[in-house]
Amino acid sequence: MDIQENIVNKVAQSGLVTLDPAAFYPQGERVVYDIKDNLYMELILREKDFREFVKGHDWAQYTGKNVALTCTADAIVPAWAYMLIANKLAPYAKDVVFGDAAVLETVLFEKGMATMDVEQYRDQRIVIKGCGDTEVPVSAYVELTKKLTPVAKSIMFGEPCSTVPIYKRKD
Repeated sequence: MDIQENIVNKVAQSGLVTLDPAAFYPQGERVVYDIKDNLYMELILREKDFREFVKGHDWAQYTGKNVALTCTADAIVPAWAYMLIANKLAPYAKDVVFGDAAVLETVLFEKGMATMDVEQYRDQRIVIKGCGDTEVPVSAYVELTKKLTPVAKSIMFGEPCSTVPIYKRKD
């Protein structure tokens, strides 16, 4: 029996455009600076001691790094304390944000997507890739959806062979 079948790649013929959010992943080491280590008994910020620490600390060690400033202790830290550290980090760090590691990732992804040319996706059927080697925060998917909805013909989540519909423009 001679059966010949042509294998047709329907995904390739579908006209779907795959967008990988990991493409917006900003490079660079991430560091969380926890100000609790500068508090007396992890409770109180002593201004004189804190200012001495800030003045004498080697801030150059953060050169080229993305830094999140936070306090994991249950303490009231005045805003100026974070401002002093941010001021010292500014000449060295690639970026400085207030928050934990998750906030840092959110901010970095948003900055990476800020330069995205959405016009290239006008009237396209877009699949926003749902998995990969790079962990993408949910906020990045929300931001992409927000940016693409006004221009896309449709937006789906997942892989071209198995998608979840998110949006379809009604013509």
